[in-house]
Amino acid sequence: MRVLGMISGTSHDGIDTAVVDFRLTDGALTGTVVHTGSTPYAADLRARLIAALPPAPTTLAEVCELDTLIGQAFAAAAVAVIGEAGPIDAICSHGQTVYHWISDGAALGTLQLGQPAWIAEATGTPVVSDVRARDLTVGGQGAPVVSFLDRMLLAGIVGTRAALNLGGISNMTVIDPDDRLVAYDIGPSNALIDSVVVERGLTPYGYDRDGAIAASGTVDDALLDVLLAEPYYRLPAPKSTGKELFHGDYVRHALEVADAEPTDADLVATLTALTVRTVAAEVRRAGVTTLIASGGGCRNPVILDGLRDALPGVDVLLSDDLGAPADDKEAIAFALIGWCTLHGVPANLPEGTGAREPRILGSLTPGAGPLVLPVPLPTVPTALTLTREP
Repeated sequence: MRVLGMISGTSHDGIDTAVVDFRLTDGALTGTVVHTGSTPYAADLRARLIAALPPAPTTLAEVCELDTLIGQAFAAAAVAVIGEAGPIDAICSHGQTVYHWISDGAALGTLQLGQPAWIAEATGTPVVSDVRARDLTVGGQGAPVVSFLDRMLLAGIVGTRAALNLGGISNMTVIDPDDRLVAYDIGPSNALIDSVVVERGLTPYGYDRDGAIAASGTVDDALLDVLLAEPYYRLPAPKSTGKELFHGDYVRHALEVADAEPTDADLVATLTALTVRTVAAEVRRAGVTTLIASGGGCRNPVILDGLRDALPGVDVLLSDDLGAPADDKEAIAFALIGWCTLHGVPANLPEGTGAREPRILGSLTPGAGPLVLPVPLPTVPTALTLTREP
């Protein structure tokens, strides 16, 4: 089954896509990655999205319009992928997270925009969407759902191993030598850096490309101490967070508390150091010996080199080594979740999200014809071997 996975992450800069051809043979699941790519949001759509995100006020009219416009953008991206990669059997769209409702450490709701009916109509293909909500209904955080893929990819590695995603928010899946798993959001990875870069117009890209700004600055230790005092870092797992906490006003408040006026370069350097310090602390605390990194933060050498310097004795590798390109792993994860949903396989890990029980994730929107599902699988695959199509 060929499944297209689609997601726009917490950096809300565009739509990442991956087509994976999944095959199950004698209980062994393999996936051939036949396409990966990224489609930037149109500048005006991204500006409207940023303007509507917390803590900014918005209206139901704007939410409705963004739901349609993002859905149409996902639909256009899907049509382009199919034109390049060939026919697909299903699509799994994560959409765009705009709010993740956390109260007293519990996740009570989550909202992803990008109406799937537009995708189904444009492609004639059934769409799995809204994959996080079902985990919340059984007490889960709804995140990180990528831990389902992480467990499969890390299955062949010995010792305490972890998969780290450096997106807008950093999250980590840790598996100890006894195969016990824990997964949670660590804190901001690129979220605060991107917020400052965008608000101050520091680059035309909307992010610190190649870590050039951070590399030119000096860390403000007093400001870093204020940032590290954030109570979220001391909450027990499972836990999740997002732009509802870590946003531009959060940075401005930290500057006031620290009574700091760093240069733009020093501020970006300090926020980058925050990512390195918080991630490295969690890796050390978990006793990780092999760390598999993915996400846009992997392309920032100040972050990746900083982690390697802070973690002597830890093998820090990219997910490319496991067949999942670092920039595309989340899109691959949603292709896998879509495949699981269609085959009746639960794709949340209670030990990762805190859910009481496993659940089949998502809602289904039929394509051009009747919805015909495969025969449900009697058992859940425990490992996945990924290869890249030549």
